[in-house]
Amino acid sequence: MLKITLLLSSLLWLSPVQQKMVKAKIGDYITVELPESFYAMSPQDIAQRYPSVRKPIGAYTNDERLVDFSVNVSATRWRSTDIEIAKDFFKASITNLYDRVDFVKEEIVVINDMRYIVFEFTSRINGDKYSLDQRDAIRTYTYLQYLLINGKTFVFTFNTPVQIKDRWVDIAPQIMNSLKVKKNIE
Repeated sequence: MLKITLLLSSLLWLSPVQQKMVKAKIGDYITVELPESFYAMSPQDIAQRYPSVRKPIGAYTNDERLVDFSVNVSATRWRSTDIEIAKDFFKASITNLYDRVDFVKEEIVVINDMRYIVFEFTSRINGDKYSLDQRDAIRTYTYLQYLLINGKTFVFTFNTPVQIKDRWVDIAPQIMNSLKVKKNIE
């Protein structure tokens, strides 16, 4: 009986999270459905998690602050007709960012009449045995979409630690498939 109880408990803990989704508006041109437990990051959170000259135009996290969704505008400018070339460029950029990348998905899809470049992958950044604070490897699950529109490149990113990936692997595409971007975005 104890074995059955333990098995059922572990299945419930590892099973995908059922989330109620709510609509979030990002600027004047983008909407997305996010899990109800997500909230907008504070400017301090954004500065800490996204240390870059280009801060995200929208960034959300869950209650535990482990799972993130963000929207950014890339410095690279592509025409929408160059989507195949851009896909190869972005894939090369992703592989250069990490010590190891295992792609689950890489494709071009149509969502709400817009063509997106989609990458789903797990990544690893090796730890540094000589560092005091970064000794262990960092392993992440990422679902990433690029939208080339009006000379701009929008980057939609969902990520979570690999250790809890299975709880979110069905939610990430649900979020990304809910994206609605107005064609007259500036």
